[in-house]
Amino acid sequence: MALKPEPTAPFHSVQYALRVLETVSKYGGGVTDADIARETGLPTFHLSALLLMLRREGYVEQVSDGAYIIGDSLVLLGSGATRETALQAKLQNTLDQLRDSVGAAVYISRYIDGEMKITQVADGPLTPAVQEWVDFRSSAHASAAGKCLLNQLDQNARRDHISRHKIARLTSKTITNERVLFSKLDSQPATVPVLDIQEYAVGTVCAAVPLTAGSTVGCLALSLPIEHAHRLRAAADSLNRQAAPVVLSLAL
Repeated sequence: MALKPEPTAPFHSVQYALRVLETVSKYGGGVTDADIARETGLPTFHLSALLLMLRREGYVEQVSDGAYIIGDSLVLLGSGATRETALQAKLQNTLDQLRDSVGAAVYISRYIDGEMKITQVADGPLTPAVQEWVDFRSSAHASAAGKCLLNQLDQNARRDHISRHKIARLTSKTITNERVLFSKLDSQPATVPVLDIQEYAVGTVCAAVPLTAGSTVGCLALSLPIEHAHRLRAAADSLNRQAAPVVLSLAL
């Protein structure tokens, strides 16, 4: 499976966060923000935002003298046999926080072995998940998550997917022409959330942003009932801005 070149997304700062973690890891007794700035070359204002995010996610801790040390989350994610369990728990906690922050059901979707899969969901009584009335694997052309995943593939991989999952009309809004679908995917800016306005299901609107962590093809998505459609773009932009912790967990 060939991928398109990795986009430059608002959460490209994940690469900087990894540099910060690498620096903190080198100093078992703690390291000051001034030393981190000097070693990473990051400007103070950017570093402050990264350290705030890393502290919030438990990847670093600030001790009494103000120095930074590795936090419990990073210790758990690096502990061998329990890593997968710790990662899932960490991702779920992050998704739960995102759900509450954006006021919508939130999903992680991955493209694995030629198939679209929803791997984790955070929903609730006030933020119901979209009802899977048509198998998500067969409806990537219609959902925000599916289109976001397809957009990360090259033309041959997309055509292979469509050859195995024929484009079907799910609602009156569904794009059923392959040329039109691919044209829309090609014109989709990498930094702008992909939207689904009742293309997958009547009564539901969705948005998705790519999760670019190495060769992983994934996305972070949200769904809202149609009566909250007026909140979709603001919620999608918020999701995009807050995607960094999810990407960071996948990259570690």
